Amino acid sequence: MTLSPAVLSLLALLVAIALSMATKLNVGVAAMAFAWLIGTYAAGFKADQVAAGFPSALFLTLTGVMLLFALAETNGTLERLAQRAVALARGRTRLIPILLFLIACALSSVGPGAVTAVALLIPTAMAVATRAGVPRFLTALAVANGANAGNLSPISAVGILANTKMAEAGIGGHSVKVWIANLAAHVLVMAAAYALFGRWESSRDAADAGTVGPAAPSSFERVHWLTIAVILAWIAGVVGLQLNVGFAAFFAASLLILLSLADETASVKRVPWGVIVMVCGVTVLIGVLEKTGGMELFTAMLARLATPATVDGTVAFVTGLISTWSSTSGVVLPAFLPAVPGLVQKVGGGDPLAVALSINVGSAMVDVSPLSTLGALCVATVADPVEARTLFRQLLLWGLSMAVVGAMLCQLLAGIMARA
Repeated sequence: MTLSPAVLSLLALLVAIALSMATKLNVGVAAMAFAWLIGTYAAGFKADQVAAGFPSALFLTLTGVMLLFALAETNGTLERLAQRAVALARGRTRLIPILLFLIACALSSVGPGAVTAVALLIPTAMAVATRAGVPRFLTALAVANGANAGNLSPISAVGILANTKMAEAGIGGHSVKVWIANLAAHVLVMAAAYALFGRWESSRDAADAGTVGPAAPSSFERVHWLTIAVILAWIAGVVGLQLNVGFAAFFAASLLILLSLADETASVKRVPWGVIVMVCGVTVLIGVLEKTGGMELFTAMLARLATPATVDGTVAFVTGLISTWSSTSGVVLPAFLPAVPGLVQKVGGGDPLAVALSINVGSAMVDVSPLSTLGALCVATVADPVEARTLFRQLLLWGLSMAVVGAMLCQLLAGIMARA
């Protein structure tokens, strides 16, 4: 039996998602190959038609933002900001998890995203919190959830991705709601975590605990103050003057390099090119999926799982389960957000914006799992193998449970957020 290009393109997407969950292969590379093979040899497109699906504007935006913060990371600016922020908890052990959540959220929101925020914060946070007697599990939840809470801000890399994909699906112009919905969900979850695990016995007095860390905070020098000034000017330009996020980020990065404030070569190496390839590759495959009619099959398959009354919770649960093992930004958001209008139509009802918010929130809630980058970074800070295995199990169970919790929250609140 001969399979149609639509069926082949849908199978390719499902295989790509499976590969992202089961192998170390960058799914963007596989997606590019699938898009070329199916688009050219099954659908009869020219190579240029397949290549037209490459998200050049998104590529420029992601690269510019990530390069800017790679420069700030390379010259030590972000590390010093993280150290000073953690030092705010001095002498107040009960506030440590709350402060860690707020610091991670703020750092993630201004641009670098959740992965960079966790990587910068978690080593210092674990050292300070452990000395103060704060459970490692609660510390990991505070940092990871805080970073995820700010991950969909209008100027963060993942927020830009989500808003771009929503705009392409005809539901753009809601960047603040996207940010607030994700932020609110993670605040609620972290409040529950603090209520459950926030009653610990401090192993040191408050004053002693506040002085502990891997090292005293490093002092700010001229290079760091100038870097902060350039980043603040970039944020002001984007927010206040509506400058293009990506091109403005390239301009700010150029200033840092021309003023010799950061090492360009080292910074370019720190840009997460694998994530960019992942996002762009999956987007090219989605383009072939849409052109061949495979997107209609994909939305019809999702529609069988839901009704108009349950679509928000169902899509949050499905994307949450996939995101537990797969990449939220590289696979789930590029694959599911373009399907929203068709899904609502085939289900026979629902608010497209509410469904999109459910995809964003449902896929993000599970990212504390140690199978994801955020959870893995937290586990990696624990030197003792027994304690590391314990934290691994705790984060895995928590991450899996968040697929259910996220679905419930989205079912109850996504529609309210969309109408607000």
